[in-house]
Amino acid sequence: MFWKKKPKYQTPQATDANFNELVAQSEIPVLVDFYADWCGPCKVVGPIIDELAKEYEGKALVVKVNTEANPKLSQHFKIKSIPTLMFVNKGQVVERYQGLIPKPNLEEILNEYSAENAE
Repeated sequence: MFWKKKPKYQTPQATDANFNELVAQSEIPVLVDFYADWCGPCKVVGPIIDELAKEYEGKALVVKVNTEANPKLSQHFKIKSIPTLMFVNKGQVVERYQGLIPKPNLEEILNEYSAENAE
C-alpha cells in the first residue's frame, strides 16, 4: 500500500539433483533443514533458517530440503521425523537434530564450525 514490503530472503533449496555439488562438496560448513510444507514445527523453524541463511552468507551455507519433493535424500539420510537439522562439515555429517532447536543454539554450532574452517 503505502510502504514497500521487503522481499523475503530466499534460502537455497537442495534437491536430489544438486545436493552433492551444493552440500557435499561445500568448502564451508552447511546446515541442512529437512522440512515439509504441511509440517507445523517446520513452519516455526523455517523463518529461523531463513534468518541464519542471510546472516551466515559466505561463512556457512544454510539450505532447505523439501522431503516430499526429494524422497531420495530423505531415504539416504533416513529422515524419520521433521524438521530434521543436519550439520555437514568437510563433506561429513557431523551433527543431527530432530525437532525445534532455538536459534542461539544453531548459531553456536555454526560459529564453532565456521571458526574451525577459518583456521
